[in-house]
Amino acid sequence: MGLGKPDDGLAATPPMGWNSWNRFGTKVDEALVRETAEAIVATGMREAGYRYVVIDDGWEAGERDAHGDLVADPAKFPHGIRAVADHVHALDLRFGIYTDAGTNTCQGLPASLGYEFRDARRFAEWGVDYVKVDWCHTNGLGPRALYAKWALAIAAAERPIVLSICEWGRSRPWEWAPSVGHLWRTCWDIQDTWASLTGVLDRQAGLYSYAGPSHWNDPDMLEIGNGGMTALEYRTHLGLWAMLAAPLMAGNDLRTMTDETRALLSAPEVLAIDQDPLGRQARRVRASDGAEVWVRDLAGGAQAVALANRDDCAREIAVEWTDLGLPAGTIRGVRDLWLREDVGHLRDGHAISVPPHDTALLRIAAPLG
Repeated sequence: MGLGKPDDGLAATPPMGWNSWNRFGTKVDEALVRETAEAIVATGMREAGYRYVVIDDGWEAGERDAHGDLVADPAKFPHGIRAVADHVHALDLRFGIYTDAGTNTCQGLPASLGYEFRDARRFAEWGVDYVKVDWCHTNGLGPRALYAKWALAIAAAERPIVLSICEWGRSRPWEWAPSVGHLWRTCWDIQDTWASLTGVLDRQAGLYSYAGPSHWNDPDMLEIGNGGMTALEYRTHLGLWAMLAAPLMAGNDLRTMTDETRALLSAPEVLAIDQDPLGRQARRVRASDGAEVWVRDLAGGAQAVALANRDDCAREIAVEWTDLGLPAGTIRGVRDLWLREDVGHLRDGHAISVPPHDTALLRIAAPLG
């Protein structure tokens, strides 16, 4: 394979799945991973498109074995990682794992500096399909060179593995990572707050030209269902991540989530926007007084529009077809993606009252003829 990751087909659309970190931190173990994989199937999330089950930091023993290989914490993973991966694969899901490019992981466990080829080979032996490589404890090191080494190590392991680059956007990875990995973090870690969500969102506005099939900007994992935001704020979270063509990695406890959370995470027409095969990230075309309009080009000539209200009171927000680059007087079909209802064929544009911290999502049909 070598470098040139955009051509390998592993992430033709943004990866979807679950990651342990946001909800569980280092409290990850074999039972949690197995039960979460089973919950993805039982809740319908696998059918909705969620495929990867990813263990984040905290899975390792405190030191490598006598051969220099990473090993799982035997108390947390008594049957080893391969057995867990086999269970995940038996459910028609894919398995992901975490390491760090530096001398230690963010939680102080053994990391991969100098062991990239050994660790990639070990991950391949375990049946890993996705690896997240973090950037803690890397003083004096260069991310371009280290992540390129990771790409070579994964290629040498001869197993298709998605490479998730996590250096938090410090070295403008969108400018160099497309030839190295499949996705790269664009910002700091998200928190389960509205202030964090909007701060992360602002970091994405200028990056739309860098994303595309098999190379995605990653504004971090989802906080939906973890309790720190309102239902409408979580709806904004999913809706705008879908507009951004972001990887959708659920970060909640899938085993105990409410029906409301499950329905949001599985919203079919919203997920279809995220997974649109054209792979274009939305651009923010208007922002004033807390009201924002985001537009995303879709396959077949349609467009998705997000009308986001960051204000603390309801706002009427309008999109005009001229915002989409269309001439005045154009008639377009409009569909509400949350309600899954057609609004009608409208001339010139559409306006809608949006509750505080909510986001309306529309699909604007391709022009007739």
